[in-house]
Amino acid sequence: MAAETIREARFWEKLDGDVQCDLCHQQCRIRPGKRGICGVRENRNEKLMTLVYGSLVAANADPIEKKPFFHFQPGSLTYSIATVGCNFRCLHCQNADISQLPRETGQIPGDFVAPRNVIAQANALGCQSIAYTYSEPTIFFEYAFDVAVLAREAGLKNVFVSNGYMGEEATQKIIPYLDGINIDLKGDDQFYRKVCGAKLQPVEHNIELFWKKGVWVEVTTLIIPGYNDSQAVLEELAEFMAGVSPDMPWHISAFYPMYKMKDVPRTGIESLRRGLEAGRKAGLKYVYAGNIPGERENTLCPACGEALIERLGYRIIRNSVIDGHCSKCNTQLAGVWK
Repeated sequence: MAAETIREARFWEKLDGDVQCDLCHQQCRIRPGKRGICGVRENRNEKLMTLVYGSLVAANADPIEKKPFFHFQPGSLTYSIATVGCNFRCLHCQNADISQLPRETGQIPGDFVAPRNVIAQANALGCQSIAYTYSEPTIFFEYAFDVAVLAREAGLKNVFVSNGYMGEEATQKIIPYLDGINIDLKGDDQFYRKVCGAKLQPVEHNIELFWKKGVWVEVTTLIIPGYNDSQAVLEELAEFMAGVSPDMPWHISAFYPMYKMKDVPRTGIESLRRGLEAGRKAGLKYVYAGNIPGERENTLCPACGEALIERLGYRIIRNSVIDGHCSKCNTQLAGVWK
């Protein structure tokens, strides 16, 4: 760890030699010399320190569709950054090599990149936004916030790809600088406790809070056979989302055996279609299938059914949305189009 990556953290308090981390809903009480669940916030001399400020392990220009965002500046590039660490321990994590590394090995790799250099690189690559992604952006909040402030000043958008578990104070702090967020809605409460080491309620609370505060929200659910693919669970998730807003896009993605779930079969098309039907039944206007190219990737007008954005994987084949409206019937589409 370089000296510049170790800085005092935000959102904590002293507790008789321990420190209480209030960054997320894990609410870790951390003893001297120890770290929180995320593996990157440490009690040093009764101060909570972040160990990953600017310590990037990934920085790439990606299609915004990869995050996935289908209703946020479609066809644009986003500059994606990440440090190691995560406040979940998902058994199926697709980026476990960086998200779980500090917790499992204590290691914190990465190269320091100053916030201003992130902005410069994003501009140089023609990106329209910064995506805080790959691992959980909440755990490198101090850095993400500083980058987001500069991005806003430079005319770039900010988007989080998140598990949605950040605490109330952190949420309110980032909202003025956040333009979009894709939150994983992973399953019912039993799934969260068993597979992720977390709870459902804070995630649902944050989905609703971000939406009501005007941040553009898209939701992703990775369908895992035998864990969260029952009709009852899919309908529960769809009904919750529709209760917040039927305009909120839902990405239902196929699972591939990863990390500690390598013995679980990949998701069949039937499970995805069951999710698509649950979304339609609940009244969601925009429901997409992910990780199976060619299966329900297009954006349709909710009024006339016209295919307005045709996709293949992360590539847009055709986009006939005009200023956020259907080119056939002029219906307003929900999203961030400019």
